[in-house]
Amino acid sequence: MTNERSIRPINGYFMLFMCLLLSIGGIAMIVNTKSPWYGLAIFIGSILAIGLVLVNPNSSRVLLLFGKYVGTIKRNGLFWVNPLYSKRKISLRASNFDSERLKVNDKLGNPVMISTILVWRVTDTYKAAFDVDDYKNFVRVQTDAAVRKLASMYPYDNFADEGIEEDITLRSSVNEVSEALEKEIQDRLQMAGIEVLEARIGYLAYAQEIANAMLKRQQATAIVAARHKIVEGAVSMVEMALDELNEKDIVDLDEERKAAMVSNLMVVLCSDKDAAPIVNTGTLNH
Repeated sequence: MTNERSIRPINGYFMLFMCLLLSIGGIAMIVNTKSPWYGLAIFIGSILAIGLVLVNPNSSRVLLLFGKYVGTIKRNGLFWVNPLYSKRKISLRASNFDSERLKVNDKLGNPVMISTILVWRVTDTYKAAFDVDDYKNFVRVQTDAAVRKLASMYPYDNFADEGIEEDITLRSSVNEVSEALEKEIQDRLQMAGIEVLEARIGYLAYAQEIANAMLKRQQATAIVAARHKIVEGAVSMVEMALDELNEKDIVDLDEERKAAMVSNLMVVLCSDKDAAPIVNTGTLNH
């Protein structure tokens, strides 16, 4: 047998009543009759009591008879089974697993720190109990392996200035990466009878040795982008100022004066600090 088999055991309340009846009745008969033979009833009641099994909601009991799989009890309540059965408890509840922060290399070879949050549950008690040695440890190991593989498939971020442009990155493509991670983990845990309910990245950052360098890189990229926007706006404003002056014929500027005016306006508009103007009280030539 390689698949789970659910069984319907005997009602435990009836057998509990029988155990109590045999035990209490045996004690009462020994006291009244002084005959030790009624101790056999107490012994039988004790043996039968070993077969009582309590199954809580979203729990199960895997039953074995001398190493042979008999079946699994998934119904909650009090039941009675063969006292010779060995019973292994396996939870069917959803469980959370927050992996440790792993140091891995992304697609570009940059070291990153990454961890994952996994929500899983057992769906096949036979596979969880017998196809793997320890299904909880199996979940931890295979999740770490899946995270390492996933990190090597995608870059941490795009580097457009170097001509590296990826459709999916670990930092920005959260949904796509989570779907790929969930599928990868599910494929690995399927042999253990485990269903993955959710898998997502819980922590993501550059490794400590390159974190400062990457931070400076990001700052430099942001500064360059801001400067580009400022220059673009300044050129538009200068162009608009020259057009307005020409249209309204406020002042007649030759090419040299236009160049000086453009230079001054660009300095004022693109400067990090407020400009300190010098008022010229003479003529345009001085």
